Amino acid sequence: MELISNLVTQVNGIVWGPLMLVLILGTGFFLQVRLKFMPITNVALGFRMVWGGRKKGVGESGEISPFAALMTALAATVGTGNIAGVATAIALGGPGALFWMWCTALVGMATKYSEVLLAVNYREVDHLGEHIGGPMYAIKNGLGKKWAWLGVAFALFGGIAGFGIGNMVQSNAVADVLDTSFGIPEWFSAIICMVLVGAVILGGIKRIGLVAEALVPTMCVGYVVFALIVLIINAAEIPSALGLVFSNAFTPTAATGGFAGAAVWAAIQFGVARGIFSNEAGLGTAGIAQAAGTTKSPVRSGLIGMMGTFIDTLIICTMTGLAIISSGAWSSGESGAALTSLAFETTIPGVGNYLVAISLAVFAFTTILGWSYYAEKCWQFLAGEKSEKPFRILWTLAVPVGATLQLDFVWLLADTLNAFMAIPNLIALLLLSPIIVKLTRDYFARGGVDAVEVAD
Repeated sequence: MELISNLVTQVNGIVWGPLMLVLILGTGFFLQVRLKFMPITNVALGFRMVWGGRKKGVGESGEISPFAALMTALAATVGTGNIAGVATAIALGGPGALFWMWCTALVGMATKYSEVLLAVNYREVDHLGEHIGGPMYAIKNGLGKKWAWLGVAFALFGGIAGFGIGNMVQSNAVADVLDTSFGIPEWFSAIICMVLVGAVILGGIKRIGLVAEALVPTMCVGYVVFALIVLIINAAEIPSALGLVFSNAFTPTAATGGFAGAAVWAAIQFGVARGIFSNEAGLGTAGIAQAAGTTKSPVRSGLIGMMGTFIDTLIICTMTGLAIISSGAWSSGESGAALTSLAFETTIPGVGNYLVAISLAVFAFTTILGWSYYAEKCWQFLAGEKSEKPFRILWTLAVPVGATLQLDFVWLLADTLNAFMAIPNLIALLLLSPIIVKLTRDYFARGGVDAVEVAD
């Protein structure tokens, strides 16, 4: 087992090394340039479309509203990365890591837009009459038979990785934080989490969408409010915190307090890696959820989908990062969720650590729901509709297993498989970029009909 663990560690270091980070950022930047930076200049339009997408429009096909589809995608992406991931990036790379997370999000908006556009454009209708899509279908229907193996590879890696990073790792985080902060036994958390997950996912995407639509906005707004309180209390330190973010993005961070110091490369590496882990731009997963959304325009779906990256990284991760830096906790030597808890507890004594604990538990729970749909569609692509019920039962049973075991190897393996998911998706994005550009150009040449309807 140690030999296998060492091997996976070495592979992980390669697949998440400089080459992968350059590939993901490079693809995003390439798409931004091809799209003439349209995703960045249309953020306001994207928000209007998100708000207008709460109801099904006339002539639109799909199972859930575009808003519910976005909330399902956010359920999967807003998770431990927003609390523990940001803190880890700052703990290892210094305050400058937050700047590189922002850069990842700005190019990632073009990646996420393109992923969703292709997923909707090449989606299919399954045996139940429900719409299904994602990178595997974009590859199958957009690139043809000679690339079919690439779609199979994505689905296989995604189907396996989901049980780790989208299920057991998350349930473990829920059980651990509730035990540490509130003294709730891990076995009890495991049972409750299993029952709740089963009750939701056994109802399929419509029930997942309903729960996500109700829970995700509440949890995101609640966490942002908590973080705002921390920032308001530390308002005098925010200018210097922002100064550290920008200066340390391009100059080494000196050792101070419990912080050992970090080179510029560390800020770039950890900022980019944790940014990708948080918003999943480049993995292709968001398109799987958005393909179930009601729409008559792939471009409109893409504009709504790209806002997930904006909300996840440029809002929620930024709030976490600035709370950590402005409170002074970043130089304490702590890392991960413990660092975020320290920042909140230092600022709001007796309350802060509980706020972080509750937020982390809810974030992790919704990630299990969102990823259940991703992994289910990967297995459906590989094994057909007969895999649906067995998958949902196995997914539910995996929850208590993850909650009660040590999962260092599972986390490592799932993280490695995530990188393998990204490769087929990025290849498809590059090869299908002419389609992305054409559909986008045609949509706006017509005056962005859907955009006008939403704005009104």
